[in-house]
Amino acid sequence: MTSDPRQLPAKTGTMSRRQLLRLIGLAGGSAVMYQAMTSLGFAAESGFTGFPKLGAAPRGASVLVLGAGIAGMVAALELRNAGYQVQVLEFNDRPGGRVWTLRGGDRYTELGGDTQDCGFAPGQYINPGPWRLPHHHHGILSYCRRLGVALENFVQVNYNALLHDPVAFGGKPQRLRTIKADYQGQIAELLAKATRGGALDAPVTAEDQEMLLASLQWWGALDRNYAYAGGHESNDRRGYARDPGGGPSGAPVYSQPLKPADVLQSGLWGFLPLGELYDMQSTLMQPVGGMDAIAKAFGRELGDAIRYRAKVVDIRQDERGVTATYEDAAAPGSPQTARADWCVCTIPLSVLGQIPMNVGQPMADAIGAIPYAGSTKVGLQFKRRFWEEDEHIYGGISYTSQPIGTIGYPSHGYQSPGKAVLLGAYVWGHDADRFNAMTPAQRIDQAVQQGSRLHPQYPQEFDNGMAVSWHRVPSAMGCFALWTESLREQHYANLCAFDGRIVLAGEHASYQPAWQEGAVNSALSAITRLHERAVDSGAKA
Repeated sequence: MTSDPRQLPAKTGTMSRRQLLRLIGLAGGSAVMYQAMTSLGFAAESGFTGFPKLGAAPRGASVLVLGAGIAGMVAALELRNAGYQVQVLEFNDRPGGRVWTLRGGDRYTELGGDTQDCGFAPGQYINPGPWRLPHHHHGILSYCRRLGVALENFVQVNYNALLHDPVAFGGKPQRLRTIKADYQGQIAELLAKATRGGALDAPVTAEDQEMLLASLQWWGALDRNYAYAGGHESNDRRGYARDPGGGPSGAPVYSQPLKPADVLQSGLWGFLPLGELYDMQSTLMQPVGGMDAIAKAFGRELGDAIRYRAKVVDIRQDERGVTATYEDAAAPGSPQTARADWCVCTIPLSVLGQIPMNVGQPMADAIGAIPYAGSTKVGLQFKRRFWEEDEHIYGGISYTSQPIGTIGYPSHGYQSPGKAVLLGAYVWGHDADRFNAMTPAQRIDQAVQQGSRLHPQYPQEFDNGMAVSWHRVPSAMGCFALWTESLREQHYANLCAFDGRIVLAGEHASYQPAWQEGAVNSALSAITRLHERAVDSGAKA
């Protein structure tokens, strides 16, 4: 039997239990998306098995680490602890790379020269890069524990959040729970009718059919007649027209399900499985106060081993070591050099491909072959938490088919008075290309305009915003490595292999692209292999 859950059973006149379960999985919607995520390397389980035990470094051995993102700092920390002399060159004036938080008082200049001054209120922030930590990303969570980074819950799925399409339901946003309950209930009713009508063949026994009916009744909130209708069962999932209360007038008023055809045609059901994908399942976490708490913790540990504002312009290796030429990123023109026996290079491929480096053709081809995803995030500050006060949305994500894609509500500071920041846009694909071509002010304006179709309070409550398009971030020039299966087959092994005294690390050198966990696991693999080579080289010497 094929492993592709999109392929229905052949019409042979029978349906096995396994085929039936596959069909129910199809109806649930998440299987197809999970299959796609797995094939692209987004749903792989973490390979982290614990901190490395490298043993002692050869006497006097040195390593040059290029980039103080998560991969570079993991590599530098563990190599230094093993006794290597370590120096790190970082383009930015801060640690973390794409692990980045913007707060009030920050200034950011993108490629093209547009400069933004962040006007967020104290305690408010936006993470332009990573913004959540899945519970099964054991590597990055272990470093958070080791470095004392405090974590709090990140709300991924909020049943009271909104799903929106400009055409569906006249453009009126629907609560996530409403679409989920109606879509799930209507599918359950169809399957129940098929079961009661004898449409299932003999291999599904009468006992199985009774169990299936009972499970469908509960799963789909069907009534005693196995119908999905307005009543206690459905309203306990989709919500009431008027909630139960106290006193003589406390009886609830039942809401009525949306029409099945309207639910299907809306396409809003496509958003439902997002919280069921492996990397999005609860529990998710975030560092208290911003994702850069992780970067700052690493930075404190490494101290002056990191040289900031060091823009690498050339990388040369010979039989005895590696030399990197760099300039002050804020005042170029006076090149300096750093040299070591070995080099762990974590510079994003989108930037590394523009830096002269004498490596073999296989690695050079791999560096040049991997495109980077485009993405834009917009942080919007409002005068008050109207999403909590007016609409009772505490954390979580609303989705829209408009280009802004996502509205993410803060998972901290609930019911606090005063100004607050939400994620007003998380743009991908061709929409990101269009946002990339806009000025920051235009991106912010689009986020406010489109967001107002979900929250009409936007125009009146908007205060200020920040917009980051990743293809315009000087140190990254893209969001993350956009692997395909064919690119992995052709280039992945060559990208990860040692070339002389140089090894690459970062999310791009992992099966967990776009995640900090990928950076951690890639770095640990790289330094383990580097240490083996260094020890072997020292023994031969």
